[in-house]
Amino acid sequence: MIALASDHGGYDLKETIKKHLEAAGYEVKDFGCYEKKSCDYPVFGRPASEAVGNGECEKGILVCTTGIGMSMVANKVKGVRAALCSDTVSAGLTREHNNANMLVLGAGIVGENLALGIVDTFMKTEFPGEEKHVRRVNMIEG
Repeated sequence: MIALASDHGGYDLKETIKKHLEAAGYEVKDFGCYEKKSCDYPVFGRPASEAVGNGECEKGILVCTTGIGMSMVANKVKGVRAALCSDTVSAGLTREHNNANMLVLGAGIVGENLALGIVDTFMKTEFPGEEKHVRRVNMIEG
């Protein structure tokens, strides 16, 4: 299951990503927000991040206007390794090198087509488990 959340600034892109993931066969749990009315991103980003951190969801995707706020929220949650990505290369490498389990996007930074390419890369790239990367991820976890 994939956790998905946004604030009002990321709402439209979150809805597009949700449809895209569901069409690709992923099960999505939408943690909100559910409208474009101004809201506070931690209210939605934290529960989605906790679902990934505690194993309820395998991966997660968060969206706000820049991606910065949601990244900060997600990376405060134990067990979460969230990466703010604005290109497909970073999305792939953060899975391969950091075993990132959450992707964060800035709806005001990336367009819809690029965002979907980033999502696809993130979802399809596996963590190869090379010893040096496992060691480094373990250092992050403490």
